[in-house]
Amino acid sequence: MSSGKPTIKQQRAAERERKLAEFRKQEARRKRNRTIAIGSAIVGGVVVVALLVVSFVLIPQPASYSAGGSGADVEGVETFENTSAHVTGAVDYAQTPPAGGEHNPAWLNCGVYTESVPNENAVHSLEHGALWVTYDPSLSSSDLDALKAKLPSTYVILSPFDGLPSPIVLSGWNVQLQVDEADDPRIAQFFEEYWKSDLVPEPGALCTGGVDAPGKA
Repeated sequence: MSSGKPTIKQQRAAERERKLAEFRKQEARRKRNRTIAIGSAIVGGVVVVALLVVSFVLIPQPASYSAGGSGADVEGVETFENTSAHVTGAVDYAQTPPAGGEHNPAWLNCGVYTESVPNENAVHSLEHGALWVTYDPSLSSSDLDALKAKLPSTYVILSPFDGLPSPIVLSGWNVQLQVDEADDPRIAQFFEEYWKSDLVPEPGALCTGGVDAPGKA
């Protein structure tokens, strides 16, 4: 007569079935986790690519120019014969804004300034091949943004300047251009010809490591 208790063989078979079911459950869980991980990685990759594309498209990129010039004529450019010397104290410059001449021993760090900068330090930067872009403080924000879009990432100073002869004036060492509008194509031409010029007194000298002026953005 049977006692109803499983035999050893039946117990072993049941144990094998239990282990097999547990293995299948774990394998399904691992497969599900792998699928989620792969999906997350794909989504993350798409997000990164999308952010890079948005950054490239929406964030303004600095303009690019060739260092030095080819000797091309830029219409309206004035040339001067200022000499170079280090002095202390204020200097009475022949041009407004200055386009060379005596200057402070410390150069102005290149960059965007929201306030007027010291002439004597900015001129020293011109001596190193930087260009100084000055604009009338009344220039509209849209024109100022358009002007900024034409600037390279280095060797340029942008600052407001009171009493300019035109709304925008671009100055290099012994060269200067007056323009009325930020979309004037001669702005880019001026940069292409005079930016990081090798005709300055100290070509290749630094435009960093000097001094900052108030309003450095």
